[in-house]
Amino acid sequence: MSQQPEYTDWQQVMDLIKHSTETGQHEMLLTMLLTPDERESLVARVNIVRELLKGELSQRQISQMLGVGVATITRGSNELKSKSNDEKQAITTLLERH
Repeated sequence: MSQQPEYTDWQQVMDLIKHSTETGQHEMLLTMLLTPDERESLVARVNIVRELLKGELSQRQISQMLGVGVATITRGSNELKSKSNDEKQAITTLLERH
């Protein structure tokens, strides 16, 4: 009898995170799942996407501001290029400070 993992795809993990948010347990879940380095990387990624969407700084300037490699900025830029204008606008709205 071979065992299979409970979570086998990204959507199942997203559903778990959504449920944890609805029950007020998202901070505990994400803190447990992500190492301190991964959490720091996630903060950088959010800032990369935000700065790319603002379009005020070059990739090199964003790299220097955030202390990450230009290649990391380029990967974020390439991901954004695959998004529609509506998706980009939705992300921009989501990332605006409350």
